[in-house]
Parts: sequence; C-alpha cells; structure tokens
Amino acid sequence: MKTLILGGTREARELAGIASGERGFEIVSSLAGRVRDPVLPVGEVRVGGFGGVAGLREWLAGNGIQAVIDATHPFAGGMTANAAAAAASLGLPVLHLRRPGWTEQSGDDWIRVPDLTTAVAAIETAAGERVFLTIGRQGVSAFAESERWFLIRAIDPPEGAVPARYELLLARGPFSVAEESELLADRRIDVLVTKDSGGALTEAKLEAARGLGLPVVVIERPTLPEAARQVETVAAAWDWLQRLR
Repeated sequence: MKTLILGGTREARELAGIASGERGFEIVSSLAGRVRDPVLPVGEVRVGGFGGVAGLREWLAGNGIQAVIDATHPFAGGMTANAAAAAASLGLPVLHLRRPGWTEQSGDDWIRVPDLTTAVAAIETAAGERVFLTIGRQGVSAFAESERWFLIRAIDPPEGAVPARYELLLARGPFSVAEESELLADRRIDVLVTKDSGGALTEAKLEAARGLGLPVVVIERPTLPEAARQVETVAAAWDWLQRLR
C-alpha cells in the first residue's frame, strides 16, 4: 500500500514512523519546505510544492500512490483543498488527520475571529499597546500597518512587511507554562494573538495568558472540503490505513 502523507506536523511524523515499520506499507512523506530546518519523519521524504491540483494529480499517478493522508497543519487550507481534489480526480481514498482545536477554559478571555483581517481589527480595539504574535512567520504582514508594539515568535524570520515596532524571537516549542508566563510578564504583553492550531506543543501560552488575565485573539481554522473524511488521532488514521490494505 503506497501512501503519501502530506506532513509537517507531529502527527504526520508519528504516523510515518508507525506505518514505515509495518510489512506491506510503503510511505512517502511530503513537506512543504517552508521551514528551513524541519524535523524529518522516518522513511522517504520529498520537500517542496506540487504545482497545484494538476501537479499533485500528475505526481500521484506517476508515483503509483494508492492512498493519501493529509496530515498538514490545520491552517494549510490550500494544500488540504488540493489534496482532496487531486485524490478525488483519481478515485484515491483520502483522509484528513486533524488534531482537535483548543477549548476555552474557565477564566479565559478569548476573542474568536475568522481570519487575519479581523484579528488585526481585534487588537486595534483591545486595551494595551503590546501584542504577542504567535501565528508563525506567515501572516505577519497583515499586521504591518498597526501602530502597536509586537513580540513576534516564529521558527524562521517572517517574509514581507513587518510592523514598525517589533521584537523578533526565533524559537521552536514546546514551551512550559512557567517559561510562557515569564515571557509575557517580562515583555509586558497586553494581548496574545494565536491560531487555533491545537495540540500540546504550544498550548502553554494559553494557560499563561489565563493566569495573567490577558485577552487572547484566537484565529479559527479554515473549514475542510465538503464531505471530507476526518479523524483526530494518529491511532484512528492508522486504523483507516490498515483497513484499506
């Protein structure tokens, strides 16, 4: 069963590690190549884009792929849509593996917004001048016209326009609650902006913000393609793949 795992997430690496060690499965993991020093999964890896739906369809057919698992970041909406369309055009089974989003807890002050544009508007109306921006390097340019001060944390430096006043912190999680609390207090942060990525890797910032009584602007995930089959755990994805064989 030759399977393409569209990856870049911890779940994708875990699934590749499990499936690559099982007889009867040939796994190819694909990374977008947007992180300079990615954590690589076990087994065969390709890096780079496919060239849209047509390019992905051609690659799937040319490489004898029999199943596709989309385990990309929950905000990789373009790749998710392309995977669904390309697989459907070839009659290939496709599964979307998405970790659950975060759930608001007692004491949280969350402002849920649908996209970056409304996130910018939300911080402009929030009290305070100092913003902790934790959305990765993509999308930072949406905040370039803001007069607020930003602490921008990402694995790699952002490309394109940046706010006039900012500090760049290059770091890769996981982070502890104590570390996040210290960072928020040290930089005198007034509001946190994050994507609803889910998972434990960067969840500590939410607990730290809760403890300090800070508002959090939470950007909601893009929706999956219509009729998409979705699971939330690596175990469920592995069960689906085994049943195809």
